[in-house]
Amino acid sequence: MSDGLAGLPVPGTLPANPWNEHAWVVGEPVVGPGTWIGAFTVIDASGGLSIGAGCDISSGAQIYTHSSARRCVSGRRFAEVEKAPVVIGDRVFIGAGAIVTMGVTIGDEAVVGAGAVVTRDVPARAIVAGVPAREVGRVEFAADGSPTFGMPPA
Repeated sequence: MSDGLAGLPVPGTLPANPWNEHAWVVGEPVVGPGTWIGAFTVIDASGGLSIGAGCDISSGAQIYTHSSARRCVSGRRFAEVEKAPVVIGDRVFIGAGAIVTMGVTIGDEAVVGAGAVVTRDVPARAIVAGVPAREVGRVEFAADGSPTFGMPPA
């Protein structure tokens, strides 16, 4: 939604994006076809973000590609805002309220549980949950292609 002043958003509204009018998208993420992004999400592509095809990013999820923590605690002596890209594979499910931090790669067909905080890479077909996120199971496929959620390898 624009107020007509050089395309600026109307005060109190979110910048327009092609995925969900109630999501806040910063930067220019690369998003694959068939990916759904829920309401009230924060999608930060300022440091580079690629989201694969067929993903579901649930409501309230947050994906960050930057951090100003070092800059803040140093009283700005550390002048830069750190950035690192996030890569999310194909057919990844990210649960409601989950947070993905900068520099993380999430493999194809992984599941991130609701409220998880992902600070490390997630292998393909892993199920992660918790704070910080840890592997709690594996996605497996039956002969007919239907998924099941099993226990993690020993």
